[in-house]
Amino acid sequence: MVDRFEQFAGYISGIFRQIQKLEREELEKCGLKGAFAQYLIVMTHYPEGITAAQLCEVCDRDKAAVSRVVAELAEKGMVERAGEKGTLYRAPLILTEAGKKAAAFVAKRATVAVRKATEGLGEENRKIMYDALGLIFSNLERICAMGLPE
Repeated sequence: MVDRFEQFAGYISGIFRQIQKLEREELEKCGLKGAFAQYLIVMTHYPEGITAAQLCEVCDRDKAAVSRVVAELAEKGMVERAGEKGTLYRAPLILTEAGKKAAAFVAKRATVAVRKATEGLGEENRKIMYDALGLIFSNLERICAMGLPE
């Protein structure tokens, strides 16, 4: 059982590390940090704006992490507040033209990365892989919410 756990955890954490490495290397080309990738992509799905509170929920990050990224993106001219609604944390944030350009770059490079990473799988195996990953994620989410059974 331990061997299976080590293999499972090793692959999952290894995949995550490789994704972070790719994000870091690709975003450096734009003068950005790899951590910005997820935020930029998520914000493209909210053209009318998304609040920092919503970003916390959608990106599964804490308020401090989101605040740091939003501040850095704003400093780089990638995001701006939409109007003057509420506090900085509650004001909708939108991508600027520079932010949209960076997000398009991230999306394009992510598409290439996923295509290359799943090369040789074929459509049937790709569907099985995504179904299996979705099931594993749901199961782990439930276990974390309810606790590990004895």
